This record gives sequence, structure tokens and C-alpha cells, in this order.
Amino acid sequence: MSRLAAGLWVQAYLRRLQIEHVPAYVAAKGDPTAGAVIVKTATLDGRAVAKQRSFDPVTGERVWMVLAEGSEADLDALLARQRDRDRDLWIIEVESREGRDLLDQPGLRD
Repeated sequence: MSRLAAGLWVQAYLRRLQIEHVPAYVAAKGDPTAGAVIVKTATLDGRAVAKQRSFDPVTGERVWMVLAEGSEADLDALLARQRDRDRDLWIIEVESREGRDLLDQPGLRD
């Protein structure tokens, strides 16, 4: 199964969030074809969670796994280090008091 280009996936994801009235923006633009994507969801209380796409070792399916969670400042520092190591990395920031990132919806694992 072929993968969707990272830039196209990001555009579709931002549009899906916009439709659901969930604020989000590109915090770091990566390689439009093959860049990895991390989604940081800030709950606007000083806390956040960062998720990255990965493969489930049992099923082989693409899933979103928690990379880190905790204080938003700590996550920002972690993501800055990740970005320093990988300039192709996309970082999408979602702002939702409820922690809604929509990553559990069909079509967003591709």
C-alpha cells in the first residue's frame, strides 16, 4: 500500500480539523513528500501531548502513538531537539481544551 505524501496528508488533516472547529497550525514545515509528522495537542492549561505515526508491531497497521506528554514547555523543548535532528519533520500544533486531535478517525492513519 502506498503512502500519502506528507504535505498532502497535513493539508487534509488541517482541513478536517477546521471542519470540526478545532484550531491547528503548522509549527514546523517538513519535507512535502516524505517528512515524518508529529502532532502536538495543547490543552491550553500548560499541558500537552505529542503523537507520532508508527506501526503496530502486532497488526502492522499504521497507528498514532504517544511520543511524550507533560508540560507544554517540556514538549516544546523535546520537539525543538527532534526538529534539530530531522529538518524534514513536520510539527502540527492542535489547540483543544478537551484534547481533541481527531487522530482516531478513519483515514488519518494513512
